[in-house]
Amino acid sequence: MLLAAAAILVGFIILIWSADLFVAGAASIAENLGMSPIIIGLTIVSLGTSAPEILVSLTAAMSDAGDLAIGNAIGSNIANIGLVLGITVLVAPMMVHESCMKKEMPVLLLVTFGAGMLLIDRELSNLDAGLMIGALALIIVYMVRSQQKDAVLLEEAEEEYLHHLSPLRAWLTFALGLILLIASSRMLVWGAVTIAETLGVSELVIGLTIVAIGTSLPELAATIASALRGHTEIALGNVIGSNLFNLLAVMAIPGIVGPESLERAVITRDYPTMTFLTVFLALAIFISRKRSASKQGHSYVGRTVGMLLVSFYAGYYYWLYLSL
Repeated sequence: MLLAAAAILVGFIILIWSADLFVAGAASIAENLGMSPIIIGLTIVSLGTSAPEILVSLTAAMSDAGDLAIGNAIGSNIANIGLVLGITVLVAPMMVHESCMKKEMPVLLLVTFGAGMLLIDRELSNLDAGLMIGALALIIVYMVRSQQKDAVLLEEAEEEYLHHLSPLRAWLTFALGLILLIASSRMLVWGAVTIAETLGVSELVIGLTIVAIGTSLPELAATIASALRGHTEIALGNVIGSNLFNLLAVMAIPGIVGPESLERAVITRDYPTMTFLTVFLALAIFISRKRSASKQGHSYVGRTVGMLLVSFYAGYYYWLYLSL
């Protein structure tokens, strides 16, 4: 068990570091090819920050540990809103741009309810997975077209996403990051499955807790850093983009590898919790906008919301404990 715990710890460290390398290399390659900063942010960086979840879920699904992959996707979304965004807002309350309220947040709500309808029969089929991937492709195209006209986001994206690496260094960084991502994800999945078997708990619970928190650490660091630099649109966008990728890419992976049956708790406990947090965040943003005196339609997410999000997250963990 000590070896498994060490594998998880080392796997997380390498996973987080290699994800940064992967994003820096991929973003620089795209920049050198002439891609605009906002497209880099919405596609490559969003995919890159979800790369740990994607690689872990792929490795888990191919290792016949599909419950771990499902738990990783849903648990990461719960952690992104309850932990990552909750802590970020406690550190630096954020102003939410009107475009987020009219575009990104409604899309996340639609995807959350849509994916839930696909999973309500407790089966993740190849067709379900195909629909998820197709929806993700459509959303990326929509986001790119709509946000290319947003001057504020374009300016923030140029500061946030461009790494300015030479072509050779960009490719080497990208390749090294990808290799380490694959190796560390295999190490992490092996350790997680071993601990689940040793403790006698389900792979789903391990995915919802240990693995989900670990793979959400890059989002926590990136979101807090963006908020502290005043890039609040990027900070919230990191969470929304990551959750969309988790729902439509990470969770689709077990269905692509092979049809996956879901534990009842996914439908009765975990997915409803994720949905509740998503709806609560949306309501907090829209209610704040109604109360705001700003003529520009901005919404303010303050520390009270952050405290509630963290409290809900802690309450969910207590619910998990009672379910063991």
